Amino acid sequence: MAAIALGAVCATLGGLGATLLVKSPAQAAAEAAAPPPTVLTAPVEHRVLKSSVITRGEVVAEQMVEVTPRGAAGEGGAGPVITKIPVRPGDTVRAGQVLMEVSGRPVFTLEGTLPVYRDLRPGATGDDVQQLQRALRKLGHETAPDAAGSFGAGTKSALNSLYASLGYDPIPAHGEEGDPVAEARLRVTSSERALEDAEDAVNTHDAADTKGASAAASDADPAGTASAASSDGDSGRLQKSVLRAREDLSAARKALAAAEAASGPTLPAAEVVFLKSFPARVNAVLARAGGEATGTAMTLSSGRLVVQAYVPEYQKDLIRPGHMAEIYSEVTGTSAKGKVTSVTDKRLTASQGQGEGSGSKGDGSEAPPQGGTGWLVEITPGTPLKADLTGQDVRVTVIAASTDGKALVVPITAISSGADGRTTVTVVETDGDRRQVEIRTGTEGDGFVAVTPTAAGSLAKDDRVITGASREGNSP
Repeated sequence: MAAIALGAVCATLGGLGATLLVKSPAQAAAEAAAPPPTVLTAPVEHRVLKSSVITRGEVVAEQMVEVTPRGAAGEGGAGPVITKIPVRPGDTVRAGQVLMEVSGRPVFTLEGTLPVYRDLRPGATGDDVQQLQRALRKLGHETAPDAAGSFGAGTKSALNSLYASLGYDPIPAHGEEGDPVAEARLRVTSSERALEDAEDAVNTHDAADTKGASAAASDADPAGTASAASSDGDSGRLQKSVLRAREDLSAARKALAAAEAASGPTLPAAEVVFLKSFPARVNAVLARAGGEATGTAMTLSSGRLVVQAYVPEYQKDLIRPGHMAEIYSEVTGTSAKGKVTSVTDKRLTASQGQGEGSGSKGDGSEAPPQGGTGWLVEITPGTPLKADLTGQDVRVTVIAASTDGKALVVPITAISSGADGRTTVTVVETDGDRRQVEIRTGTEGDGFVAVTPTAAGSLAKDDRVITGASREGNSP
């Protein structure tokens, strides 16, 4: 037993000795390596430095329009009903195309920038009439000889032609109040007949007077003078009747001309949607055929696609119109270059910035969420974006500043300022020596600063500058 105990003690001591003498390769390498550095360094780089602002934005069209049908009420006072919707979301829309039918009446598109605010009837004048004339001519419906902005015979003919091409009859200007032109023509006819009767009476009277005067002269009638005086009185009354009949006829003809000028087709405000440019796009269809026409039935987008982003105050001062930007869609992998075209000068909410139906939103960090506040930045792509990007949330990188060519660049943590007001970096030489280099700072971005040494040649590419102290080492 004593021998066994002695052997156990020897084995234990041998194991302990082995642990001191036998080492793994990793342990041997760690013990042979140099001690950890007391400072952290980074190389001086020579490159173009860009200061960027990263935010989120939404791809929207220059014009977004909500189509809200306002057709006539149905029988029994029921509201207007959508009877047909021939377009679907994603469809391309051209000028002069029917978007939907409300209570049997069309709602179609025309090109123009002015919003519709009234029904356009014959005899109307104004910029909206001129816009209608331009739109009709672009579709091949000539409005001559009407003057620009005057709804005359040429515009009536062109509008009739447009409705015929759509397969509908236009609504007459007089509505259901009868036909004022037919009534005016009846008055003209009546006045013409009255004038003819008055002129016939004068002619008959003159003929009778001539015959009576001849008989009196041949018979030497002593009463001829009194008869002539009576005849002159009748002649005066008959001439007055002719004059009045002519005046009535002139008035009737003027009334007919006015009725004809005011008659013809009407362009109801409820039947047309003006868009700035074509082709346009159907973004969404919110109504269905057979449903009552209430609220927004569909949304359309027109014009080139832009990106709208809301940025907080600390970012908006870094962004200026003309700054270059990069747009990236994580959904499609599409990227494009663009330029900042506008920055609002006041804080807006997402709803205030939507303008003509367009909207923007953020991701809740770099830009305010919908309903939040921020400064609206609009970026216009250098090349047109594809229509399928409409409404997508994209990443926007705005190049707020850039060095003019390559510059010496160091991490911002390498910069230090002394009590004497000098700005310096500390260079660590290959032999471990350190020296301070006085510098002037320039463009800052992405954690780096462009620097220029006050003494030429005192700082160069690949020099290592101190950026901090190692936690495992000692402070310098």
